[in-house]
Amino acid sequence: MNIVFLGTSAGVPTKTRNVTGLAVREERGNGWYLVDCGEGTQHQILHTNLSINALQAIFITHIHGDHCYGLPGILASAAMNGRKAPLKIMAPSGVREWVEATQQHTQLYLPYEIEFVCTDDLPSVEFRKVRVETVALSHRVPSYAYCFTEKDINPRLDVEKLERHNIPRGPHWGQLQKGQDVELNGKLIHCEDYLLYDKNPQKIIVAGDNDQPELLAQISHGASVLVHEATYTKDLVEKSGNSYGHSYAELVATFAEQVNIPNLVLTHFSPRYQANPNLSPSIVDIYQEAKAHYSGNLFLANDLDEYQLNKAGELKKL
Repeated sequence: MNIVFLGTSAGVPTKTRNVTGLAVREERGNGWYLVDCGEGTQHQILHTNLSINALQAIFITHIHGDHCYGLPGILASAAMNGRKAPLKIMAPSGVREWVEATQQHTQLYLPYEIEFVCTDDLPSVEFRKVRVETVALSHRVPSYAYCFTEKDINPRLDVEKLERHNIPRGPHWGQLQKGQDVELNGKLIHCEDYLLYDKNPQKIIVAGDNDQPELLAQISHGASVLVHEATYTKDLVEKSGNSYGHSYAELVATFAEQVNIPNLVLTHFSPRYQANPNLSPSIVDIYQEAKAHYSGNLFLANDLDEYQLNKAGELKKL
């Protein structure tokens, strides 16, 4: 799978960074998934080879405007581009009502069906090539992470390991082979611990605004990539005495190190961090703070950056 960053600024756009938007592209074909849709996202898409008609679904992490104000525009543009295929939108409470009110008051007609899925119930949704799970985060409003996991790569059960760990034959084995975690004698059994693949399934976590990265601990099992906000550095949070529901670089990096995620991409930077390393505060401060606490592959996202996750689980910037 590939990741394309459409916007990497927090709150407001800057001259070089739009507000939040990100595309997860399927490994084969032109299908893709949009996570968040800040104002101007559809304009950013014009600078890529992403097709609105190939968009499989939209995921909104939370209802703050820098993550969703571009949604009505992209829906309207899809209609004007002749889209007929249904479109699934996964979003928290309030987004559906807002979109439908916008349709009504602006007389926006969509010639395709929209299926809204409320993330408040933490759904897991199956698409043709990926499974997407939802995790609740900690922010000033309900906020969520979405975990994209490849499907259909024909896993085999590690029978010898199952027997060695005294996991009895039966329905549990079938659930594990289908990629489902199971509970046995009060203990959670992770399917990834007992599956063998000719190729490891790719697993990418894209988190919304969040001041408690540890909430992602369980879903991080077996993940190759974590995309997480690092709005601030630690010193700025300590000086202000308030993180406003956001993470700082050290907090995210320390978590990623603890759960052994091999690739970490930071995004959603406060506009106060300058691109020029000679100015203060600088975006370099965020990188250096994170690097001091994380030994894996660390990236700071820029608008229109594209990253490819290869079969070995290595993330490379294209």
